[in-house]
Amino acid sequence: MFNDLPKFVFLTGKGGVGKTSLACATAVGLADAGKKVLLVSTDPASNVGQVFGIEIGNRITPITAVPGLDAIEIDPEGAAAEYRERIVGPMRGVLPEKALKGIEEQLSGACTTEIAAFDEFTALLTDDTVTGAYDHIIFDTAPTGHTIRMLKLPGAWSGFLETGGDASCLGPLAGLEKQRARYAAAVDSLSDAARTRLILVTRPRVSSLTEAARTSRELADIGIGNQHLAINGLMPEEDLGDALAASLIARDHAALDGMDAQLAALPQSRFALRPENLVGLGALRRMNAPVDLAKVAARKTDTDLPPLAALIDGIEAAGKGLVMTMGKGGVGKTTIAAAVAVELAARGHEVLLTTTDPAAHLTETLAGDVPHLTVSRIDPEVATRGYRDHIMATKGAGLDAQGRAMLEEDLRSPCTEEIAVFQAFSRVIREAGRMFVVMDTAPTGHTLLLLDATGSYHRDVLRHAGENAGHMTTPMMRLQDPDKTKILIVTLAETTPVLEAARLQEDLKRAGITPYAWVINASLAATGTTHPVLAARAATEGPEIAKVRNGLAIRHAAVPMLAEDPVGAERLRALVGRAPAIA
Repeated sequence: MFNDLPKFVFLTGKGGVGKTSLACATAVGLADAGKKVLLVSTDPASNVGQVFGIEIGNRITPITAVPGLDAIEIDPEGAAAEYRERIVGPMRGVLPEKALKGIEEQLSGACTTEIAAFDEFTALLTDDTVTGAYDHIIFDTAPTGHTIRMLKLPGAWSGFLETGGDASCLGPLAGLEKQRARYAAAVDSLSDAARTRLILVTRPRVSSLTEAARTSRELADIGIGNQHLAINGLMPEEDLGDALAASLIARDHAALDGMDAQLAALPQSRFALRPENLVGLGALRRMNAPVDLAKVAARKTDTDLPPLAALIDGIEAAGKGLVMTMGKGGVGKTTIAAAVAVELAARGHEVLLTTTDPAAHLTETLAGDVPHLTVSRIDPEVATRGYRDHIMATKGAGLDAQGRAMLEEDLRSPCTEEIAVFQAFSRVIREAGRMFVVMDTAPTGHTLLLLDATGSYHRDVLRHAGENAGHMTTPMMRLQDPDKTKILIVTLAETTPVLEAARLQEDLKRAGITPYAWVINASLAATGTTHPVLAARAATEGPEIAKVRNGLAIRHAAVPMLAEDPVGAERLRALVGRAPAIA
């Protein structure tokens, strides 16, 4: 595993990259070497208890099968709920119910969950009576650079808010005022290379490596430089005549060869794709061992999964409307959006495909003109810059230098880009009244609710419309209308992506939006692969597919992982499954 680890070790990375597995394997390895170790998980999809076969929860629990190892699972959602109540509770009976609901929604986003989790684990990080009892403390999931920057800002957050500051993250931060000394100590600890190492966990995929490079730079900018890169899930080099395996091997090589230079310069550890779920001590202790393909047992998988074509049949029946692909980064939203758009165009419909990816990327994906298909571009950087400039010119105009600095930092929140992109999306939504509009990427339900609660666009339109209100359709109303909008939630058949997709669905339902269907992307179970490692991995998708099919989704489809990148109309249509005649 990792060598010469300091006392505090943080593992961070996108959902589904294997942080928990690596954290557990690292903790076991250190304990096996005679060290006293505490494993702390702040991952909302934490399955540390499942990995060790015991119930852990929000208390320090000895792992009896591994002498010297204790573990604790901090529930970020539970921490966020307690945190919200700490802020909102004193206001009950003082503010109107409508105002309270607005504040609660403001505190329901990802920023609040992240900050509440940070609040919880900094309590551990700065508690000498706890930390003094261990040689190493391993944290599964670390805070982002954005959160740490916010915690380092001087001044009174609550005072800033009272003077008219906007709150995507500053609202949540207002409740932390009393613990500033503790956070300062925690930030100092994170920045101390002798005490802390941050391990960036990634997959050998372009999107995952790009995210790791962004995180690395963000953390380095705020003084956290003791970083290590862990590349997880590398294909064994032997393809054994399986086309999919050969493709994945080539894809791994291409992604690693194109890695960001600053990221590539970090110390690295590489881990092979395992044929087994990393559950149980045996599997954890084999994490760093070579994969012996001859010893991988043959596995059969259920390939009887509904194709994307079946969902498109239902979408097509309306003759026009808005289709939006939603999901976390790295699950393939762009590819699914392009596949849906190309298929609808192939069936003779006029289609507008719009995306937040650069136009050049989408052009490469389509690899040529497609009849009946028009492509537009929404540049998140341009949209976000315009939104930030507007906020600084209006709400920032009456602030002093410190207030403006805090507003600028608040506007670096991920929520800002979501809001700005949604505003840009709103301008093209009206096109869906006459044709199919397929949108790649969308803001979360939390952002939609926040916009509806604080921006008041929806209600302002209706208020000013007067007697004509019954004939008005706002972007929010269109998104809430299942006849006008079909939301496709895109996920992978893995524990963390499915859990994150389920949370997104709950956010959307709070906003009055019911997803049309789920799309399980890049499924090995849907390929029929014969490579022993891939076939074994395909079998592990079964429980996650069952969750989607039997409880989470009204409708679902599975898209197979292709042996070749889905570039060009022909390959994009291959993702769809059944291919009707081109009109």
